[in-house]
Amino acid sequence: MEGNENSSMDLLDLKEFDEEALKKESEELLEMRMLNEENAVFSRTPGGFIALKTKEKEYARVGVYLTFPLTNPEEFISIREADEKAKEIGMVEKLSSLPKDQQEMLREQIKLRYFMPVITKVLDIKDEYGYAYWNVATTFGACRFTTQISGNAVIQLSDSRLLVTDIDGNRYEIPDLYRLGVMERKKLDLFI
Repeated sequence: MEGNENSSMDLLDLKEFDEEALKKESEELLEMRMLNEENAVFSRTPGGFIALKTKEKEYARVGVYLTFPLTNPEEFISIREADEKAKEIGMVEKLSSLPKDQQEMLREQIKLRYFMPVITKVLDIKDEYGYAYWNVATTFGACRFTTQISGNAVIQLSDSRLLVTDIDGNRYEIPDLYRLGVMERKKLDLFI
């Protein structure tokens, strides 16, 4: 009988411990920690990644994520641990609040994560079997890609700005639809 009581007590103790750990983790997740030049130093690793040193801890590698990638890429930048959980370490409210060299390091990482060529010319778009086959010129050269006709392959961000996402998840931007020629815009009628 005593053995059963002890094992019941052990389970209760374990449950309480887990609840406390969960409560602590929840509180940490809810706490917004702002990172700036007074409490954080970003540096480049030998492999070209970004490391972070705070007063509390050093991170050998961190991930840089934009909270508002299309509308506000210079503010509210989430800095996260570089593992599969990507737990947030803190937030850089304004990129300009950091020293110039650290701003450039973070911008470089952002460009790599959010690589988005600008479509400068629409050469052709063919519609076949529910897919659109694009042939375009971009700021990075000629490009061919495929999008689905249905769904959100082309999203209108403003009256003239479009975001195109191909079937592999790559993104392309048309910053001003009206800078394209009349025939190019006509090819886009399928999506607008």
